[in-house]
Amino acid sequence: MAENKNIELNKNSPFRGQGGGIIIAGGGTGGHIFPAIAIANALKKQMPGIDILFVGAQGKMEMEKIPQAGYRIEGLDIAGFNRQSLLKNISLPFKLVKSFWQVRKIINSFQPAAVIGVGGYSTFPVLRYAQSKGIPTFIHESNSFAGKSNIMLGKKATKIFVATDGMERFFPKEKLVITGNPVRRSIVDAGISRAEGLKFFGLNENATTVLAIGGSLGARSINEALAAQIEKFAENKLQLIWQTGKTTAATFKKIGAGKSNIWVEDFIKEMEMAYAAADIVISRAGAMSVTELCVAGKPTVFVPFPFAAEDHQTANAMALVNKQAALIVKDSEAKEKLVETVINLSKNESLQKALKTNIRSLAVCYADETIAREIIKTISE
Repeated sequence: MAENKNIELNKNSPFRGQGGGIIIAGGGTGGHIFPAIAIANALKKQMPGIDILFVGAQGKMEMEKIPQAGYRIEGLDIAGFNRQSLLKNISLPFKLVKSFWQVRKIINSFQPAAVIGVGGYSTFPVLRYAQSKGIPTFIHESNSFAGKSNIMLGKKATKIFVATDGMERFFPKEKLVITGNPVRRSIVDAGISRAEGLKFFGLNENATTVLAIGGSLGARSINEALAAQIEKFAENKLQLIWQTGKTTAATFKKIGAGKSNIWVEDFIKEMEMAYAAADIVISRAGAMSVTELCVAGKPTVFVPFPFAAEDHQTANAMALVNKQAALIVKDSEAKEKLVETVINLSKNESLQKALKTNIRSLAVCYADETIAREIIKTISE
């Protein structure tokens, strides 16, 4: 048990703040935020009295999505290193120092029994300070390549939850727990028919439907590839549900406007409806996208983001491609090959069936419950 004299935990503990609650730190993208919410929901389910506080980065999407999920969140004035504009990094050291003071105030006030890091700017200062205070810390690493911050934090972490085996390359082996990645319960337990999904988007049941999801912030290569050959969807009797992401969304909305076979918006909140409606999916290969698509069991064409740390998105995609569970198109070749690949797949029912069977066999549905159970068990001992 870590040093924290004000915490007295046992199996009957109410886990209510001021010495018993849990802080979940991280965010930035849906790939961090939605697993964090899934873990929080699982903790609430297994111990209804638990008090949960999120800590995120000011200006990032967690400041909107976490309250929508019914949880409190504190925002830190913190940002990551900007590789595109070095001038924007001038204030970075000051923001980092300020964020540590903010973290100190939050943790000393809330006095958590444990802190969970899910990735994103706020994870490092929150977990680092918690570790300095002897508070148990847990990390969820969703990718097959661990980030540098998590590797550093992992040395003093209580337990590290990972999606795949082989992660002892990055973390102490004795701390690893292979759980898979948490998936939103709305997707796992959806039970929505294809007809219901298509009705939600106002599309035709008798046409093959393609879902394009570049991530919550968008994917330029995917969007530009679709925009350049948007007419080919109608020519090949295909429908498109197109999540553009917030970046330059207006441009792509204009391209899709007025086309009865195209539904286009910057963000899809009801992803369970989108997965139900889709026959084929185009997606980036972030860890959470891959995990959700395995659960949804959809034939998928991955377009990995090539500048992800250690090119982990390509590694994520190839893990499925090598098992005949997905197809891949390089980001640099998307404009020329993506739509053609999707059209060819739409005409190959046997390949669709094989991809669907193989990707579904890789699904992990209850990682959130496993993680919650391990955390409660560990800090209750």
